[in-house]
Amino acid sequence: MAMTGVLRPGHVQIRVLDIEESVRWYGEVLGLIETGRDKSGRVYFKCWDERDHHSVILRKADCAGMDYFGFKVRDVATLNRFEADLKAYGVVTERLPAGDLLETGERVRFKLPTQHVIELYAHKKDVGNGMSYTNPDPWTKDTERGIAPTRMDHCLMFGKDIDAAGKLFEEVLGFSLVERALLEDGKNNLGIWMTCSTKAHDFAMVRHPEDDKLHHVAFLLDSWDRVLRAADIMSMHRTALDLGPTRHGITRGTTIYFFDPSGNRNETFAGGYRCFRDRPTVIWTPDQLGKAIFYHSRELNERFLTVAT
Repeated sequence: MAMTGVLRPGHVQIRVLDIEESVRWYGEVLGLIETGRDKSGRVYFKCWDERDHHSVILRKADCAGMDYFGFKVRDVATLNRFEADLKAYGVVTERLPAGDLLETGERVRFKLPTQHVIELYAHKKDVGNGMSYTNPDPWTKDTERGIAPTRMDHCLMFGKDIDAAGKLFEEVLGFSLVERALLEDGKNNLGIWMTCSTKAHDFAMVRHPEDDKLHHVAFLLDSWDRVLRAADIMSMHRTALDLGPTRHGITRGTTIYFFDPSGNRNETFAGGYRCFRDRPTVIWTPDQLGKAIFYHSRELNERFLTVAT
């Protein structure tokens, strides 16, 4: 049962410059499974252990970046309640019809104060993970294709008024603030990490002079060993790395940051603690920001804080 009515991150639509090159890369290197193409040319993917029809949608465009990020909610009644709550909060919403995305029900779309487009939806076709719901095996042959993440896990967005965006997620959608990194003034937020579940985070935001920017989309791996295996595969395919393998101080997760062929930053992520509702928010001071982001080196590279799509 969802703790807030929001179940989990559900999908992301990513803009890419060369659709076929990107399809090969997300399929062969990252190891996602293609599940469909629509009349507009969008290509749909899922991770091997996801049961819903898709979690990643690629759209050909003139510039890289993210069109929107979607969260799955418990049921239609919950979707309707959130739509009413958003309107009461002063947020303009839009209803998108069932079928606008392949195998997906109605969606409620709105913009954050940072101008990022967020969607909520209740239904998506269950296409399974190749294993039975009765007496299943632990994995299938498709598990080992490429890096093979188990699911699309979270995203980090860049924008100006992250405090107002975070407040909306807390007050309307019931998310919890798990960790925060402070600016030099020691009071205001440089970054926030939020959850709707018991994960260390389901999305994050970092303050940035431009709105509506994507920092990264993250894909979950099961262990540190799988992160190291991912690094080998990235090297074999000459993948452009940002940083890693290493560990975060924030969330405690192990990580590699890298770029798809269009320049969109992705992450492979493993570990991280369980976060329950009675856990106090963790605070990181400005003098420890390097440790917070990259625990081993305790240093930030400039590219990590400046490059976004």
